[in-house]
Amino acid sequence: MTSAIVATGISKSFGDVEALKALELDIPEGAFFVLLGPSGAGKTTTLRVIAGLETPDTGTVHLTGIDATKATPAERDLAMVFQSYALYPKQTAAENIASPLRARKLPKSEIDAQLKRVSELLHIEELLNRYPTQMSGGQMQRVALGRALVRDPRAFLMDEPLTNLDLKLRVEMRTELTRIHRSLGRTFLYVTNDQVEAMSMADQVAVLREGTVQQVGSATEIYDHPANRWVATFVGSPRMNLLKCTANGRLEGDGWTLPNPGFGIQGERPALFGVRSEDLSLDVREESASLAGKVYAVEPLGDRTLVDVEIGDQRVIIKAAPTASFKIGEEVRASVDLDRVHLFDADTESAIARA
Repeated sequence: MTSAIVATGISKSFGDVEALKALELDIPEGAFFVLLGPSGAGKTTTLRVIAGLETPDTGTVHLTGIDATKATPAERDLAMVFQSYALYPKQTAAENIASPLRARKLPKSEIDAQLKRVSELLHIEELLNRYPTQMSGGQMQRVALGRALVRDPRAFLMDEPLTNLDLKLRVEMRTELTRIHRSLGRTFLYVTNDQVEAMSMADQVAVLREGTVQQVGSATEIYDHPANRWVATFVGSPRMNLLKCTANGRLEGDGWTLPNPGFGIQGERPALFGVRSEDLSLDVREESASLAGKVYAVEPLGDRTLVDVEIGDQRVIIKAAPTASFKIGEEVRASVDLDRVHLFDADTESAIARA
């Protein structure tokens, strides 16, 4: 597959703060590629280095195979969509969208044709004569997106563009962005700290932490096969349950023992046993692998109930049915889906593969 954007060995510091550390990315042509990570992970700095708005201390940026490390932002032919809408307040939506075309002094007929194409794609034909003060946040974000789309650039770079929208609008715009991406077939590089955005929109996700890439893969791969403890607990809500254990032919923790479901263990070693909330069940089947504990807290959430269970000196969160009813202090057993569990080395925190 052809690479649209390749960042190799990118390092960037701001004074004593090392924002990026030998970062590597290979973004396929036409992909919806998401940079996911907490605040301060280096996501926006990565985007700005690729856009040419920041110069890396070390490393190179290649765009469709051409070294663009020293190219100006204009020479890179990339369109940016920012968290703030950055619309011209005294221009209508149509004038805002057309501004990049006017700057290139294109003929009016071509500007009108492009404006029509983009407004139909974004379903904003009725907004074209409105000023920013006459539009909602979601409408302004569509106009800001239209200003980027009208340029027909090499790739689109989006820096948390949905952050300022309310939940309902964010859900709507996620759907719109995936539809637009499919329609255009262009490369989207999207920055977010919202894992739901990443999971629902991305073809590929790069999980960043403290300026380094922790894992790259599809959303399903990262959720089902996290590379290390940090990725396992960052991706997923509730976060993955982790229990200290000793691993050998069995997994043994404080007051519990489970069979080793095929993890390759040489000898005996300390480890972290990981299991997601949906892979535990309080409906215990006979002869099933299970953990015994006491109910610590119950949190009804409408579509499901989260049950905190104390197991030894640790706690796990279990997703139960919305009709589930448990009392604080009640003794329970939780069945474990051994096909879905994880094991991490206690020292390196890397995932231990199954044999």
